[in-house]
Amino acid sequence: MSGYRPEGIENAFAEDGAPAPASRPSGELPALGVVGWLRWGWRQLTSMRVALLLLMLLAVAAVPGSTIPQRPQDPSKVVEFFDDNPGVAPWLDKLQMFDVYGSVWFSAIYLLLFVSLVGCILPRAKVHWIALRARPPRTPRRMGRYPAQGARVYAASYTPAQVADAAAAHLRGRGPLPRFRVEQGTETSAGARAPEGEPGPVHVVAAERGYLRETGNIVFHLALVGLLVAVGLGQALQYRGQAIVVQGRGFANSVSAYDTFSEGPWFREENLPPFTMVLDDFTSTFTDDAMPVAKDFTAFVSVTDPAGTRLETIKVNHPLTIEGAKVYLQGNGYAPRLTVKDADGNVTFAGTVPFIPEDQVYTSRGVVKVPDVVTGEQIGLVGYLLPTAQLSAQGVRSLHPDLLNPVLVLTVWTGDLGLDDGVPQNVYELETEKMTQARTADGQPVTLMLAPGTTVDLPDGLGTLTLDDIPRFVALDLRHDPALTWIAIFAFTAIGGLMLSLFTPRRRVWLRVSTRSDGDGPARTVVETAGLARTDDAGLQPEVDALLAFLDTRDPAPDDRPAEDNPTPDDSPATDDLGETR
Repeated sequence: MSGYRPEGIENAFAEDGAPAPASRPSGELPALGVVGWLRWGWRQLTSMRVALLLLMLLAVAAVPGSTIPQRPQDPSKVVEFFDDNPGVAPWLDKLQMFDVYGSVWFSAIYLLLFVSLVGCILPRAKVHWIALRARPPRTPRRMGRYPAQGARVYAASYTPAQVADAAAAHLRGRGPLPRFRVEQGTETSAGARAPEGEPGPVHVVAAERGYLRETGNIVFHLALVGLLVAVGLGQALQYRGQAIVVQGRGFANSVSAYDTFSEGPWFREENLPPFTMVLDDFTSTFTDDAMPVAKDFTAFVSVTDPAGTRLETIKVNHPLTIEGAKVYLQGNGYAPRLTVKDADGNVTFAGTVPFIPEDQVYTSRGVVKVPDVVTGEQIGLVGYLLPTAQLSAQGVRSLHPDLLNPVLVLTVWTGDLGLDDGVPQNVYELETEKMTQARTADGQPVTLMLAPGTTVDLPDGLGTLTLDDIPRFVALDLRHDPALTWIAIFAFTAIGGLMLSLFTPRRRVWLRVSTRSDGDGPARTVVETAGLARTDDAGLQPEVDALLAFLDTRDPAPDDRPAEDNPTPDDSPATDDLGETR
């Protein structure tokens, strides 16, 4: 025996009367070495405790990505953050906080979680595979110590072999999938000594079920690993673009055609499916209530790809699928078509400008920037489009989202728009730091009101403004994630595995059948059965009772059954001559 025990208990014995070897000083541990430390680290990493800790850490690490602007998604927001926080932003940039999901530390957590889960699952799967092929546990000698138990006494005409066969058939059940894994045998044939007073072999049946519980657990964790892999590959290969398309116009599926575009690190522009799309028409339906509510939106588009041109429709929650990419209808509104001329009649701006709705009656705000002016004074127009305008003493407002009485209300700014500074700007906001608002002689802001087809003069001789018409626009969102199908498969697989793990009972049932005689009385067939569950299982005792009830139905001579030795379900459990509950 070793003279040292890790728990610190000294061994006072030694061989051949030699003195006991000196024990290690208290608190000193044996040296592990490099291999020992690596083995210890691997065991810690692949423990379920560390896997759960890494999963929680991954969720915490994702929080900065939702609170701090991310460079791959919105570079302009990152620039604004640097302008607003010049002291903190450089430090955050060094910590890769503006690209959280592509950072080294986030990737390290992700990979460690992946390795930890794989290290947890593979040994468990190996052990489970061996357990699936193993024999059911041997029938115990005494049944009285188990939580579920029962007994029957039959006439000798119901032989032990018949009882064992009937019990095995009941436990296996019917159908392609057995209820229990069952093994039959005789104890004497296995070399065990027959108990005193039990002539002949003792027939035993051992049955076990519930391995699907562990199977479901392993399937759940394998699906979780697959989900992590699918999400990672999907983020690496995905791309997403947003574009505003005005009625009568379209776009080609290229990176430059989108207003905003984000992609994964493994994306290549040649992966974009070649197609063009034109918005032919857009219809909207609203209720007739005092506060109208949208009922339906439909965009009618023409799609041209290598297969030809076809007409398609896009609705809310009904995207258009083009070669694996889905095109969603994210929003809609009005885009007034405006023409601005300078004092000499030269056109300095002509085109549509999307106005973004701000309420359910489509009161829409927009900005018109006119940088190309001969005088050098750039023009900015800010205001609202009212689809159904109502003038009152309190002002002007819209009553309905349809174009029943449209009016465009604008204020005028002149100066430097800041477009030449190299800093990205929000097209829906006007930077007024270097601009002056046009005012009337009494100091009030100049307000222009236009109906479709009308022209008004700009203040200070800047020229004229014409509202030609008001077409509709739609906001389209194109998304392509090749892992979405696999994510759905793994998610449903994980749910299925979890359901198996939670609701599959793990049970063991044993049955012992022997022939006994009280001496002068006739021989009888004695049945003892017991059940054991891995956890608290309210259905364990009913399982044992159902087995005994089935054996009763198979009794070839039920009238000869010793009634005094077979209590009804309402009677108290009896005790046989061995002192065991039956």
